[in-house]
Amino acid sequence: MNAPLVSRKWSHLPTEGSLRGATIRARAPLRLGLAGGGTDVSPYTDLHGGAVMNATIDRYVYATIEPLANGMVELESHDLGLAASYPADGPLPFDGRLDLLKAVYNRMLRDVLGSQPLPLRLTTYSEAPAGSGLGSSSTLVVAVLQAFTELLALPLGEYDVAHLAYVIERQDLGLHGGRQDQYAATFGGFNFMEFRADDAVIVNPLRIKQHVINELEAQTVLCFTGVSRESAGIIAEQSRNVQQGSVKSIEAMHRLKAAAVAMKEALLKGDLARLAETLSAGWTSKRDMAQGISTGPIEHALETAMAAGASAGKVSGAGGGGFIMFLVPLERKRGVLAALQEKGYRTEAVRYTAEGATAWRI
Repeated sequence: MNAPLVSRKWSHLPTEGSLRGATIRARAPLRLGLAGGGTDVSPYTDLHGGAVMNATIDRYVYATIEPLANGMVELESHDLGLAASYPADGPLPFDGRLDLLKAVYNRMLRDVLGSQPLPLRLTTYSEAPAGSGLGSSSTLVVAVLQAFTELLALPLGEYDVAHLAYVIERQDLGLHGGRQDQYAATFGGFNFMEFRADDAVIVNPLRIKQHVINELEAQTVLCFTGVSRESAGIIAEQSRNVQQGSVKSIEAMHRLKAAAVAMKEALLKGDLARLAETLSAGWTSKRDMAQGISTGPIEHALETAMAAGASAGKVSGAGGGGFIMFLVPLERKRGVLAALQEKGYRTEAVRYTAEGATAWRI
């Protein structure tokens, strides 16, 4: 478990001087969880195997790396309004401030750079708030890793980047969570994902017909509940329920896994009515996984939209807050938007995207 994930040190690593002026920018897409979310979390995955259907959208997390000559590591999150700087003479301390960024930097020191210092400025920007339910934390780690991969010319493929991002969050930082977000952000597009014991993951990209995507975009409405939440507590409870053999929670996860298969089939066949039914059934099952998944604001938004004509709705992510995804027939969309906005909820349209994490030089 402690072996380097980047398999060897690079003798050809660029020197500090040669990196000056080589600014790198990367981005990774956020995702909507369509079905199966929660079955990618241990110990359920290890005992029963998980399956998730998700799709990336036109919301991104950006990471920019600028090598410096001042002997410092400067970190900044534009959307959080946080900044910190440290001498580039070793691993950075975890203190609750920008720890995700520090953890990626520390992994580069450990697995790639060794004792070679790398002064730099690392800045990030997310197009979704923290706790949005769109996988923003894991997507941030993927974006930063992609930037380092470009900067240091590391031979890492999609599976490598996604797995390394998972290990950084779950092992290096000890954060509770699943596996789907890292793979969605890295691969991009519509993906049916299978999760098995020993961190085995298979990503199955789906070839969805363009007219099906067009209709799905026409019907998709995102609604922000106004509440950002920390998913780790909900996920930790979900894991405890499985460990303790809670029949209600485990059976709910079995149904969620089956819903992921049904969602994949509905998308491939272009059956939007079945897709809406599966979305609603998945949300009903998800409520049974742990307490706190559904809240008063979430239920109020769901009731408001359904009464105005939405055909289905579910929270994207672990629950407790963040964004709700609604499917709304186009002829009823204006009424649903008006009803939600009248209650003070923020609504947004989305586009589904095919590109995963990418990086370029500025």
